[in-house]
Amino acid sequence: MNWITNYVRPRINSIFSRREIPENLWSKCDDCGSMLFHRELTDNLNVCTNCGHHMTITPRARLSALFDGGIFSEVDVPLPTTDPLQFRDQKKYPDRLRTAQKATGEKEAMLVATGEIGRTPIVAAAQDFSFMAGSMGMYVGNAIIAAAEEAVKLKRPLILFSAAGGARMQEGILSLMQMPRTTVAVQMLREAGLPYIVVLTHPTTGGVTASYAMLGDVQIAEPGALICFAGPRVIEQTIREKLPEGFQRAEYLLDHGMLDRVTPRTKLRDELISITRMLLDMPPPIKGDLPAPDATTVANEPDSGEAQPQPQDAPKT
Repeated sequence: MNWITNYVRPRINSIFSRREIPENLWSKCDDCGSMLFHRELTDNLNVCTNCGHHMTITPRARLSALFDGGIFSEVDVPLPTTDPLQFRDQKKYPDRLRTAQKATGEKEAMLVATGEIGRTPIVAAAQDFSFMAGSMGMYVGNAIIAAAEEAVKLKRPLILFSAAGGARMQEGILSLMQMPRTTVAVQMLREAGLPYIVVLTHPTTGGVTASYAMLGDVQIAEPGALICFAGPRVIEQTIREKLPEGFQRAEYLLDHGMLDRVTPRTKLRDELISITRMLLDMPPPIKGDLPAPDATTVANEPDSGEAQPQPQDAPKT
């Protein structure tokens, strides 16, 4: 055995036997580094099957997994002025919008839809962090108001999935004005007696946390989600002290009373169905796709304890 046998020959064989594998077939977990097959990852709602790390998921994919049969209808959101401040940093604001629209395939950072979960009609709104960090601009404010108005009109609860880096700096004070506007929208739901459920996903920060994201009747978070106003790095640099382990993460906030639940994404749909029906004073959900049996039909059915007539044996030939 020599270096030709040990190194050169295996190297030559690997070069000639190498197969081209599409890069989009596998994804790497950001937490544990495991390589995950894309279909397996999609079926598990972008949650790592090895360590349970929750990766980002688009609002459209989230709502498809949430609604019965993946069927929902989008709610029209009024379009605001594109560039009210004529803002420019390294790029013009309209150019940044076009880049984000091309990358995500969505018009803006929030999707509003109506449909049913567990045969319970709801209105849902989901924020897209991949669209300019899910920043809260005038469109996001319009989307939340449109979702609240739709919920009041249809008398349905509103479920909102938050994911944002805060206010959108390209819109300046107009972005900060969305904080009181969305607070008024939540108040509309309260006055109508309709539940407002917030699911905080990673990350939810800045002015979003300071407004509609923390005003829910029920506050749920996904595991490991960062939820804060100012991030831990900014706080450490300000107070010049080391923060506790897991500070501002979902589990830490649950232990300190800021959240009601921390629920894995794969179990979130069932939990939302149960909570929604409970808040609406409806009976518990029925497993399966069939609707609940009518009370009259159940009353007319024969008692299961009664003897049922048995078919006679066929005559012997």
